[in-house]
Amino acid sequence: MKLLKDNSIKYLFILFAVAILSFSILIPEVFWSLANFQSMASQISVLGILTLAMAIPMLTGGINLSIIAGMNACALIIAYYVTRYSGMEYFLLGLLVSLGCAVLIGLFNGVLIAFIRVSPILATLGTMTLVNGINILVTDGSTIANFPSAVLSINASHLWFIPVPVLIFLCLFVCVWFILEKTTEGKAIYFIGNNEKATLYSGIDNKKVQIIVYVLSSVLCMFAALLMMSKLNSAKASYGDSYLLISILAVVLGGINPDGGKGKLVGIMLALVLLQIVESGLNMIGISSYVTLILWGSLLILFIFLQKRTLFR
Repeated sequence: MKLLKDNSIKYLFILFAVAILSFSILIPEVFWSLANFQSMASQISVLGILTLAMAIPMLTGGINLSIIAGMNACALIIAYYVTRYSGMEYFLLGLLVSLGCAVLIGLFNGVLIAFIRVSPILATLGTMTLVNGINILVTDGSTIANFPSAVLSINASHLWFIPVPVLIFLCLFVCVWFILEKTTEGKAIYFIGNNEKATLYSGIDNKKVQIIVYVLSSVLCMFAALLMMSKLNSAKASYGDSYLLISILAVVLGGINPDGGKGKLVGIMLALVLLQIVESGLNMIGISSYVTLILWGSLLILFIFLQKRTLFR
């Protein structure tokens, strides 16, 4: 039986080649410009971090539907401090409080799933609804905007022509890769995804690992919040709703088995680049964003079908 990972990578490269060839024919001057690549690089960062936040729970056979709500909660907390008070110390205080909020959301999800044994999809759906409600109640659905230069400079800065948000995403990518590949907790995440009961009988504390998984997923959302508010110069309870579907799509495209236990981060990186190329290319051609969402949904269904067919071949 062929490895699921190899088939996913093969499908990715086919789609990658089709996308590159299509846009090279239709819009060669715009598509191959340095400005376009810098724009794609700056846009991939928030989605990339959210995809990492989604991938870690999915490796255990779970899911985290509360990543967008958690991201917006962290962004609103930071926005409150930087707009009400001046000074770098209040910016750092906002980061610290938002980190605490992210940890609490992760702990809440982890306790529901690990100890109370609520299904991950139901637990995180409930958390998503709860946090969304709190976000809207506290802000009355309004937008917090006009941030100081310390926040805006994160998105505007470059290092050797590489946007700083990309460097932040790459650092987080390496950290998550190290945790998954080089630590005992990372190995336990894969073991739980393969067979939770056998992992428990082998002496691994499943509850501890699952709590770590959801806390880490929520903490990643804090970094996504910082990059998003720096890019948009605003924060709102309803931002980023479309990222939920696309993050799941990127995880599945990258070769992560929705049932858990299989998949590598390299495939996720390829999937993110492919999705960003397709989205940017369609925008430059003038295709409606609603058509793009139809394409994302179709790709998600197609890849799940291909993965299931591979498993039962």
